[in-house]
Amino acid sequence: MYLITGANGFIGSVLVGYLNSLGISDLILVDDFVHYPDKTPNLQDKHYLVRVARETLFAVWDQEQWPLRGVYHLGARTDTTETDTEIFERLNLDYSREIWERCTRYGLPLVYASSAATYGGGEHGFDDGTPPEQLAPLNAYGRSKNDFDAWALHRTGAPPHWYGLKFFNVYGPNEYHKGRMASVVWHTYRQVLATGGMKLFRSHRPDVADGEQSRDFIYVLDLCCVCHWLMEHQPPENGLYNLGTGHARTFRDLVVATFAAMDREPSITFIDTPADLRENYQYFTEAGMDKLRGAGYHEPFISLEEGIADYVRRYLVPGAYH
Repeated sequence: MYLITGANGFIGSVLVGYLNSLGISDLILVDDFVHYPDKTPNLQDKHYLVRVARETLFAVWDQEQWPLRGVYHLGARTDTTETDTEIFERLNLDYSREIWERCTRYGLPLVYASSAATYGGGEHGFDDGTPPEQLAPLNAYGRSKNDFDAWALHRTGAPPHWYGLKFFNVYGPNEYHKGRMASVVWHTYRQVLATGGMKLFRSHRPDVADGEQSRDFIYVLDLCCVCHWLMEHQPPENGLYNLGTGHARTFRDLVVATFAAMDREPSITFIDTPADLRENYQYFTEAGMDKLRGAGYHEPFISLEEGIADYVRRYLVPGAYH
């Protein structure tokens, strides 16, 4: 039996589907299931034991004493444009501390979502061994994730096994509800359908050409595979782990691959990066993956072209969910 927070969201719902595909359905799903009806289809046809409202989780958990094997903590406020620090303090810090304390008390392995946003502009590289205190995230979301990572690393009491995963740029099915914060693949698909072309952000740095801004894009199904592998294999080194592919690709690469998956010729133009994003815009991210590989995870990651083709053809074209 596993508990999954953020279960109604993008990554959480795909993880539920992934676990179901392995024959695992004794799942406790935690989220706000009331105020976000656009997320409801994410759990359609999924198998689980019970849903628990985010606000009541801790009281119910202590009362029910579920025979859990582990906790996947994926729930968070993830909007990188949000500036209300109180929201991040409540949902990304305080709530995560409560999860941590119960996993410690009940002796449960914990896999939780950190973020590559903790690396800021990448001035210190993208090494998951870099102490959080040395990092300078560019927004309130990244700071909240970095603050929790630092808190976790300095706790004397901890879950028996715990892994904070610095998710890089995740794309894939079940992100229909995310709007502005959805992946560039999703935005490209919708824009091409509507206009026949795609507008990318222009580079505002002289050393980076338009469209050559780069990210480490990881397909959500690969990400779920790693999360469950860590939970099942429990490598001895607790701590922070990068979770990307280890290979940066340009936004131009991504858009060209999306056009190809749609059987269309690329048509790309450029617009200025919005003013509210420009100052804190990352021009390059690439996960250092030595730690995860050294822990024993040797499965290959799907290529950007293969992942986008699968996402577009199996999910976006028919409007399907995973």
